[in-house]
Amino acid sequence: MAKITFITKENQEITAEGTSGSVMELAVNNSVKGIDGDCGGVCSCATCHVHVRSEDMKVVGAAGEIEADMLELDENVTEHSRLCCQIEITDALDGIVLEVAN
Repeated sequence: MAKITFITKENQEITAEGTSGSVMELAVNNSVKGIDGDCGGVCSCATCHVHVRSEDMKVVGAAGEIEADMLELDENVTEHSRLCCQIEITDALDGIVLEVAN
């Protein structure tokens, strides 16, 4: 089980626990404001854009090619940007913090 903390644009912290599925699904199921997941997790809308804290990038990893292409279309892209629909929940994610970008 992984506990993942989301920080919204309003600085609201929401910690959710998950065992499987994508981080986007976890966020949507826990009503994290700013994570919409409009495309259902197929990497085609960027409505689940998050910024991963530097110290957590090693755990989460870099965006893949298709994800990076989608991120180029979004505002607020940084070297720590990820689409959370492309991050699968594993125990290794326990304790990470994600800041909502949208």
